[in-house]
Amino acid sequence: MEADKKGTLICVGTGLNLAGQISVLSKSYLEHADVVFSLVSDSFTQNWLESLNQDVRSLQPYYAQEGEVKNRRDTYKQMVEAIIEQVRLGKKVVCALYGHPGVFACVSHFAIAQARDEGYTAQMEPGISAEACLWADIGIDPGASGHQSFEASQFMFYKHTPDPTTHLLLWQIGIAGEHTLTEFHTSSDRLQVLVEQLNEWYPLEHEIVLYEAPNLPTQSPRIDRIVLKNLPFARLSSITTLLIPPSRELEFNHQVLAKLGITAEELG
Repeated sequence: MEADKKGTLICVGTGLNLAGQISVLSKSYLEHADVVFSLVSDSFTQNWLESLNQDVRSLQPYYAQEGEVKNRRDTYKQMVEAIIEQVRLGKKVVCALYGHPGVFACVSHFAIAQARDEGYTAQMEPGISAEACLWADIGIDPGASGHQSFEASQFMFYKHTPDPTTHLLLWQIGIAGEHTLTEFHTSSDRLQVLVEQLNEWYPLEHEIVLYEAPNLPTQSPRIDRIVLKNLPFARLSSITTLLIPPSRELEFNHQVLAKLGITAEELG
């Protein structure tokens, strides 16, 4: 169906650090929206959004409240319906999500797909993600040896094979092994299973990094270096990312080099 209806949806990223990591274009969309839906990690960012637009509606209340058990699939469905309802009313709707709106943010993808299916114009504007902050804060160029990136639970549940010559990122390590979509934490037992799994490629004494990007200009990033075997005892939060540096050196592909007429010595 062609997008020819009046209502529109734009999903934008606020970045990780309050007000300083949002693009000029995304900020303009926020200022000129009829309705802004927000899904951000702190009250400071929520207050800043409310300073830009008079109609900002937080999506946080759709999550399970204290004492309530609620599947996150139901939560996301309700969030999407709330967003699309305003689009159907012919409004310019903007959904603001912290970080990058398309990275570990299924609500934006669901809402855009739904809006387009119903014939509305919908798009996404990128934001600065936790991964972008990680490379800058830790001082790593992922182009030097490459990197792999997985959601922690998915890495555990499926037969992924990491390359120990590259950097490995495991996202949402704070809920590693959680499959019910009703909890927001993991356990030391689940993390021990992950350690045993990773030990196939990484020594137990291999240094790993627990990273958390700062949300405010006055904060510093969390960069805690521990050995792999101590992961089950580490303090983790919903925003903790696990970085596993390479445990092996890159190996030359001599067969391909020979076809290219290049020697290993020429590459240094």
